[in-house]
Amino acid sequence: MDFNNTPLVVSLLAISGTTLFILYKLFSKKSNPRFLVNPEEKYWVPLIEREDISHDTRRFRFGLPSDQHILGLPVGQHIFLTAHVNNQLVIRAYTPVSSDDDQGFFDLVVKVYFSNTHPKFPEGGKMSQYLEAMKIGDKMQIRGPNGLLEYKGRGKLSVKPDKKKPPVLQDYKKIGMIAGGTGITPCLQLIRQVFKDQNDRTDLWLLYANQSADDILLRKELEEVAKEQPNRFHLWYTVDRPETDWKYSSGFINSDMIREHLPAPADDTCILMCGPPPMINFACNPNLDKLGHPNNKRFVY
Repeated sequence: MDFNNTPLVVSLLAISGTTLFILYKLFSKKSNPRFLVNPEEKYWVPLIEREDISHDTRRFRFGLPSDQHILGLPVGQHIFLTAHVNNQLVIRAYTPVSSDDDQGFFDLVVKVYFSNTHPKFPEGGKMSQYLEAMKIGDKMQIRGPNGLLEYKGRGKLSVKPDKKKPPVLQDYKKIGMIAGGTGITPCLQLIRQVFKDQNDRTDLWLLYANQSADDILLRKELEEVAKEQPNRFHLWYTVDRPETDWKYSSGFINSDMIREHLPAPADDTCILMCGPPPMINFACNPNLDKLGHPNNKRFVY
């Protein structure tokens, strides 16, 4: 190299310096600090924002210690909220609708079960009403991550048979989901993760049950995904009280709905479920049995 050619030397040094700087930034970049580092430890988080989604559904946003913090919740896992309501300890599991791409906060979408609304449950939902009464700045106690299932990406599901046994990793090309009411949140968490990764080619089905069309949580986002991924995300609803122009199913989940709107039983197929126990026990599992979906290819959140 001719070092007497000053402009050339300066240009090469500038390029080398820029390259080294970029490499330094790439390899020295620290990952965002995780908030949930110990599933047995309890943490306090402040309510920093709330939004009315419908007459009885809210989005609660809780703050993390800094704008760089992520919650640190693997896909498929949930957190527990703890509160004292009328001198009684109340613990409930929730799955955030936000993800670890979001820094500085996490969001919960909660359906509030008000007292004196349903004759079978005159007290309503203890935790949901506690959340409803919270004011900006009030703190909630949480712990996590918790759960026996974790989606590792690209069709890989890690499932623990129980808390004491090691997880079993399985590969799937097709994942069917059945959700009821607020059971949509872990399903949405999985849906977002799959379509966020361009290399994840897993196909998804969702059969979502509610009392009425107005009760369908996060409907706009679900239908946007279905529109963007028409060949890979198959969305279907059923409601107990259909409107006159309702184009989906009505009534409890049955074998015909499962056959038509979920993938057929196969080695590369599994079914995930989240919803009220009566729905799982009396509508989902008996009809999955009827259609030949094996127990080891099913998971209830």
